[in-house]
Amino acid sequence: MGTDPLLPLIGLVRSVSTPEFAGMTFHEVVSKSVLNKVPAGSRMPFSWTINPYRGCSHACVYCFARKTHTYLDFDPGMDFDSQVVVKVNAPEVLRRELAKPSWTHQHVALGTNTDPYQRAEGRYRLMPGIIGALAESGTPFSILTKGTLLARDLPLLKEAGRQVPLGMGISLALTNEALAKTLEPGTPGPRARLSLISRLREAGLPCGVLAMPILPWLTDSDEALDDLFGALAKAGATGVSAGALYLKPGTREWFMQWLAREHPALVGKYRRLYGTGSYADKEYKVWLAGRVRYFKNRHGFGGGGSFRYRSSGEESEYPAGTLPDMSAPTRRQQSKSVMPEPTLF
Repeated sequence: MGTDPLLPLIGLVRSVSTPEFAGMTFHEVVSKSVLNKVPAGSRMPFSWTINPYRGCSHACVYCFARKTHTYLDFDPGMDFDSQVVVKVNAPEVLRRELAKPSWTHQHVALGTNTDPYQRAEGRYRLMPGIIGALAESGTPFSILTKGTLLARDLPLLKEAGRQVPLGMGISLALTNEALAKTLEPGTPGPRARLSLISRLREAGLPCGVLAMPILPWLTDSDEALDDLFGALAKAGATGVSAGALYLKPGTREWFMQWLAREHPALVGKYRRLYGTGSYADKEYKVWLAGRVRYFKNRHGFGGGGSFRYRSSGEESEYPAGTLPDMSAPTRRQQSKSVMPEPTLF
């Protein structure tokens, strides 16, 4: 695997490797824009996204975003895990974009492609500036992460929540610590993420959980699902959604290599279940949806409050807490609606 892109990265300032982040290279770039417009036909519940990092040290073998690294002439396997592009001027550029008269303060989502609280954030500290820029401009936002580094910014997020609607989401799909170490080797373990959910809730912030992906024959047993939803309920999650593994090109090859190495007896089963496509067959998805529904109800997650949408023919769900509640008044809105006391003389 190469340690440099085949073509020069646009805006590249320098590439950095340090002993603190052994095996990783950070490619620092300056960006002209950080707000990404979501295509109108995507049916996503947000209009804009921000990705301060490209590539991700979490190294999740199933990550759906792996193929996006090939757009930078990196490979979607080892390079995705170790060659991280950092938009070092993201907060400053964002402030300029949010200050434009044309900005309409639509929902901005972070964590839709790669994690904004991966290990690189400990070095570059881009998120405090991004959170501040969004809140101060009156822009609602949401964050989806596996990174417990988010706890560092809890005071900022609490203050932001008084200014604008925000949503918080944690990605956690299993409680088996040993399995997590092989599936998500650069990610804080399940216990650490459960603790983060509790801290978010104790801080008065919402926290939905995306329990994805559920892995056939590895994390889809009744025991595994019961443990997962029970732990999420105990941690105080405001909502949860779950779905089966998605094996798009770029991800499929990397995941199947991992499966052959770690669970060779399952390779044939996965090939039959997924065929040549990205999705598990319909019968399995219907079965899994039924089991998920049962355990959600069993642990008190049967209520509404989620956002459902269809993408590429598949129905997906954002659970309660992961999206900004646009109906909840914020301090900014309340200050605008205060009427002067009537005079009596």
